[in-house]
Amino acid sequence: MKTEKVAFPGHSGETLAARLDGPDTPPRAYALFAHCFTCTKDIFAASQIARSLAEAGVAVLRFDFTGLGHSDGEFANTNFSSNVEDLTAAADYLRDNYAAPALLIGHSLGGAAVLAAAGDIPECKAVATIGAPADPGHVAHLFGDHAATIETEGEAEVSIGGRPFRVQKHFLDDIREQTLDDRIANLRKALLVLHSPYDKIVGIDSAAAIFAAAKHPKSFISLDTADHLLSRRADAVYAATALAGWASRYLPAEEVDDAPGVTAGEGEVVVGETGENPFAQAIAAGPHRLRADEPPRVGGGDTGPTPYGLLLAGLGACTSMTLRMYANRKKLPLERVVVRLRHDKIHAEDCAACETNVGKIDRIDRVIELTGDLDEAARQRLLEIADKCPVHRTLESENLIVTELAR
Repeated sequence: MKTEKVAFPGHSGETLAARLDGPDTPPRAYALFAHCFTCTKDIFAASQIARSLAEAGVAVLRFDFTGLGHSDGEFANTNFSSNVEDLTAAADYLRDNYAAPALLIGHSLGGAAVLAAAGDIPECKAVATIGAPADPGHVAHLFGDHAATIETEGEAEVSIGGRPFRVQKHFLDDIREQTLDDRIANLRKALLVLHSPYDKIVGIDSAAAIFAAAKHPKSFISLDTADHLLSRRADAVYAATALAGWASRYLPAEEVDDAPGVTAGEGEVVVGETGENPFAQAIAAGPHRLRADEPPRVGGGDTGPTPYGLLLAGLGACTSMTLRMYANRKKLPLERVVVRLRHDKIHAEDCAACETNVGKIDRIDRVIELTGDLDEAARQRLLEIADKCPVHRTLESENLIVTELAR
């Protein structure tokens, strides 16, 4: 596992300290971890979960909320809503610099926060909560007799976990206004609820309420005799292992060497069967690995694009690259190119411009979307340039394919 310290701006612009843990190879997906109320990113449970996910090929970003740990800002100025905003800021950081998080994990109040934030992170596929309250207002009981002082005087210093924190009235007002039932019911993501029936900080009833409000797919794992913070190593390891195993169903599969020995040199493409089904193929294009397959209706496993899908991908990529090169050279205000392609077989007699007039011929429909402040002349010129992409020319020119058996 490799780890690095990173930082990004939180909801108020303050710098938030974070740690990105990941596998030694390119990660299959990214996850975002939200710690418990007044905790930090470095609690043992968080580090153990990050390690287990990294071993499963998932990179994990864990960070300190504003005013906690090594992050800047004042804790007294934060509340539940600002924690949710910090979470979406963390997701934005991952999206802009790596890839958007496919998995959200929250411990205690952090669990409530990921449930609240998940709807604002469309790329998220799955959410896991650990000892999370069904109602953010639950944390008010941690303030004890100080709650009355906060109400009357506007703030008070509260001891939580042996450490002093200044809590202001806006925090109490904010958590009272929060309801998660609708957000959980409309999550539209896989949900895992991990909770201990012996949790003295957040009772097991919260887990039952979250689970009842959620729609399938949803799962529950009992953490048995664990305490709220998973302070015993065995409990943290168990939770981390269970979570990693569950998440694997909802994250992209780890890349495996489907066809050992299928390697390609520079400028070479090598294709070999994987043996998964009659059609699945592993493709090595130089140092890059791809897949090809057929859909289940013809006996394949749909583990990759069809051969024609790869052909269209090559034409689309070449078209987009050619337009970009031309636009950059001519300094055109082209912001983005999107190419949509379809392949079909048509009767030759339906093609007035074709020399063949018997049987069927191949037809490729290509629609090019150009974004940018382009005038009509520039758009038409780019349309002409699209037909000059090298792959387009190859497909339309006379080709020679020489085939022989390997010795």
